[in-house]
Amino acid sequence: MGAHVRSGALEIWTEQVGQGPDVLLIGGLGDTVESWQFQLDGLADRYRLTAFDNRGAGRTAMPAGPVTVAAMADDAAAVLDAHGIASAHVAGFSGGSIIGQELAARHPDRVRSLVLQSTWVVPDPYLRAWGRFIEWLIDAAPDERTFLEHFFLSIYTPRAHNDGTVAAIIDEVVDFPHKQSSDDLHRFLSAFWAHDGTGSLPTITAPTLVLAGGIDPTARPELGRAVADAIPGARFEVWETESHQPFQEVPDRWNARVAAFWDEVEAGSGTPAPRTAADHAADSAHPSPDRPQTRSG
Repeated sequence: MGAHVRSGALEIWTEQVGQGPDVLLIGGLGDTVESWQFQLDGLADRYRLTAFDNRGAGRTAMPAGPVTVAAMADDAAAVLDAHGIASAHVAGFSGGSIIGQELAARHPDRVRSLVLQSTWVVPDPYLRAWGRFIEWLIDAAPDERTFLEHFFLSIYTPRAHNDGTVAAIIDEVVDFPHKQSSDDLHRFLSAFWAHDGTGSLPTITAPTLVLAGGIDPTARPELGRAVADAIPGARFEVWETESHQPFQEVPDRWNARVAAFWDEVEAGSGTPAPRTAADHAADSAHPSPDRPQTRSG
């Protein structure tokens, strides 16, 4: 069961499952707790996982005033406070990875380790152009389904589009009762285009694993590599056949990889487990994923 927790005047929707070392999951653009369903289901036997709706998404309102990544990082810290969590393994994807970076820089004692999926230091011209296209699409699309059909071309692999996975996700998003307004989407996007992690990344002390999809057209591997290069001791991996959200398309593989990383940190080494021959074979095998049953974006 989920519940709202308070951060100042803001009521943040959170859900918590499982038992074990604490994990905080941070979603991306417009994403809610449901985007992490495969992790909430697949890792709860080993970890206590907390997920939340970002401000302006799902069941968390968008407060008045400027929307900044720093404020959203403080929201994440407030979620930890509300649940009595001193520190947690933090995982974020896309915009959530940027929030995770800022959380680790602003509140280093709260971050046990950091997993950054589909991330960047600062948007390059290509990513900014893609962002302008999405901003245009939000207003130009005649309805939500049409927006999602076009937006998800940049998010999921051709495999997921062709096997019906994306169609199922779109149906779930359209049926989701807690809609994000177009205005809130614009404000959320603007916060990320304005954010530059160049100065904060070198200050991150948490063990960090950076993951990139080899065919992600947005948070491309070179952007993820720049993040890993900027964070002392960070490990960087490219999953060659995956796109922006492998934690949904190949959740069993993603869960196993990040759990191995967390286990290394818990054991005290702070070093991600090395990739194995099986990992490389999986990259080249174009695995048939389980179909996600969660909303995303």
